[in-house]
Amino acid sequence: QVQLVESGGGLVQAGDSLRLSCAASGRTSLSRYYMGWLRQAPGKEREFVAAITWSGGSTVYADSVKGRFTISKDNAKNTMYLQMYSLKPEDTAVYYCAASERLTAAWYEYDYWGQGTQVTVSS
Repeated sequence: QVQLVESGGGLVQAGDSLRLSCAASGRTSLSRYYMGWLRQAPGKEREFVAAITWSGGSTVYADSVKGRFTISKDNAKNTMYLQMYSLKPEDTAVYYCAASERLTAAWYEYDYWGQGTQVTVSS
């Protein structure tokens, strides 16, 4: 069982930066999980943003955010981050932190989810 709590969302202007955090806890070792950020905009399907291995540090990004977003983790704090630069109005969505037992871009393969945090980018 894994518990995930996101924070850091808000309202920003296009071109601004924002950092999301995800605090993780659980009875099982977190090192077995791949951690990801996914998002869902109104009226759209949930989509993959980025993922990272909890112990190894390998990362993968969606093409739409590559070069603008950076996923990272602090194992000592059991916390994952999503640093977002050059935000665009199309980045507006609820951002979710999630955990999976595989490194995957398929949102339905994530087993544990946080409650989500709203990011709104105005033009």
